[in-house]
Amino acid sequence: MATNAWMYLITALIPLFIGAIYYHPKVLGTAWMKTNGFTEEDLSKGNMALIFGLVYFFGILLSVLLTNLVVHQANVGSILMPQVLETGSQEYKDLTDFIAKYGDRYRTFKHGMLHGGMTTIFFILPIIAINALFERRGWKYIAIHTGYWFITCMLIGGVLCQFLKF
Repeated sequence: MATNAWMYLITALIPLFIGAIYYHPKVLGTAWMKTNGFTEEDLSKGNMALIFGLVYFFGILLSVLLTNLVVHQANVGSILMPQVLETGSQEYKDLTDFIAKYGDRYRTFKHGMLHGGMTTIFFILPIIAINALFERRGWKYIAIHTGYWFITCMLIGGVLCQFLKF
């Protein structure tokens, strides 16, 4: 378990900030609205407090998931369950010794970005594409949303990999 789990609350803000920039009309917002058939009036009808609140909540869930994909040490203890939870157990000692020796390996912003990008390509892109194909959306729709998630997951992955402590 992360000793600075508040990092999840910080990284959950990334989808909001990137979305504000990425979907701005001067960036890709106009293309996104056109691809979806939205107008400015359509977008003004939403409950923004609810939308932003849910985006933040889902950002927390995404950050927790990405931890397991970008921080390799996050899963090491699971093979020693449940004994590793007992402070005096041999499994606990083995895990703490292992983390003391190897806990800083591959813990860089760059490495986290790599795995965030890979997560987008191999996990998020297929989900977006499958939904888009069923909804009869075009490749532009897929590219716009995948681009957003590529940037977002790379940044979340980088921050978590660099700064999350175990």
